[in-house]
Amino acid sequence: MRNKSLYTVVIALLLLTNSVPADALVIGMPDPKLTPGALNPKVFQKTIGSTICVIGYTKTIRPPASYTNKIKYDQLHSGYNVQGDLNMRNYEEDHLIPLEVGGHPSSKLNLFPQYYPATYGARIKDKLENRIHLLICSGKITLKEGQSAFVPDWTIGYKKYLGSIK
Repeated sequence: MRNKSLYTVVIALLLLTNSVPADALVIGMPDPKLTPGALNPKVFQKTIGSTICVIGYTKTIRPPASYTNKIKYDQLHSGYNVQGDLNMRNYEEDHLIPLEVGGHPSSKLNLFPQYYPATYGARIKDKLENRIHLLICSGKITLKEGQSAFVPDWTIGYKKYLGSIK
């Protein structure tokens, strides 16, 4: 019982310091030690017109499924999974900093197995990715502001740019 009380105190402190998203278990969120994010060295504010704001750009830099599936398999089997679920179909190998906002396409520091059934799952994060991409390419926010919406906790960016997660 003592360990459970300590766990409750730690979670409460993390919530008070805004270090984790509002739901204390954070199922589906990337581990910041394993996935801190990484930027594409070819994307800068000056180059967005010839990179991320070009229709179809991400298709030219997206790594093949054979590459990301190997990483996903390795991550899941090394413990980067949700409650022991190793079914690869339950995860999307996602870029923490999305390709469409200048995330590194192949760095393992920017890739994590995002659990589909989670409250903070891939389909929810996709909405933020699309919104931030539009804001950057329309000049309403800078590239750096857009990238910062995803790290260290993309749910904060979601709430800022889209409102509460339902």
